[in-house]
Amino acid sequence: MAGMALKKILIAALFLFGIGNAMADEVKLKPFVLASKGTGTLAEMTEKSKAALTAGGFTVIGEYSPYADADIIIVTNDAMKANAADSEHGGFGAVQRVAVTKVKDEVQVSYTNPVYMANVYRMKNDLSGVAAGLKAALGMVEEFGSKQGMTAGKARKYHYMIGMEYFDEPSLLAEYENYDEAVKYVDTGLAENKNGVSKVYRVDIPGKQESLFGVAMKGATEADKYMDDRFIMSEIDFRDIKSTAHLPYEILVSGNKVYALYARFRIAINFPDLSMMGKNSFMNIMKTPEAIRTVLQKTVKK
Repeated sequence: MAGMALKKILIAALFLFGIGNAMADEVKLKPFVLASKGTGTLAEMTEKSKAALTAGGFTVIGEYSPYADADIIIVTNDAMKANAADSEHGGFGAVQRVAVTKVKDEVQVSYTNPVYMANVYRMKNDLSGVAAGLKAALGMVEEFGSKQGMTAGKARKYHYMIGMEYFDEPSLLAEYENYDEAVKYVDTGLAENKNGVSKVYRVDIPGKQESLFGVAMKGATEADKYMDDRFIMSEIDFRDIKSTAHLPYEILVSGNKVYALYARFRIAINFPDLSMMGKNSFMNIMKTPEAIRTVLQKTVKK
């Protein structure tokens, strides 16, 4: 009888363990985290956020104000850089972006979800420690950016729809003799603000010939609007809680090659619910993916 009872306990334990694993597999991730919202000025909340991030062990490596009432703070730390070094094209995940956005009389502080980003960038570590650090520094109200969210498994093989790019299908912008030459030409092109593309930050991945550049994109004329950060966000960032931390875009130097994630992937990972057609849809920025690829390519070429 005792043996039978033990057998039943073991079966029950295994059953519960299986349910627990299944539930863990079904955890849904979303692109962004709303840290807080409340009164105050944009400048005050930006400075407060930077101080909290620094106190929490993060290094601020860049700031970007793409348009009025929006500030973006880019941060990294040793854990993010080490994970980037251990992952193929991991430089794309070497930073997190924190946004301070004034919406009417409210100031929203939000940031990219490290666990979501680690999965869509197919990184070795899921950056849950970084997520805990951002939560401790800035707070957490809710994840947002997608109604349903997606599992880690789905995020790792995500693309918007059939025929559109995956993470491992970036645009090759340029190729040079070696890493040092590639970095030199990217740095030079951004410093010259070629075609309205300028540098927001640079982070070098330790122990690896890889550097990530964050870039601001500002079109000078109506013809350039499809590569312009402000125009793009005016079309796609229309919900009450703003996804300002989508910006800035990135260029990755890996070895002697210069890459950027194609916009049909880079935009879709942060706006996976965006409809294909209609108001505030991908159709309204249909020319954007190629406009971005073209202007980045012109910027980093000799």
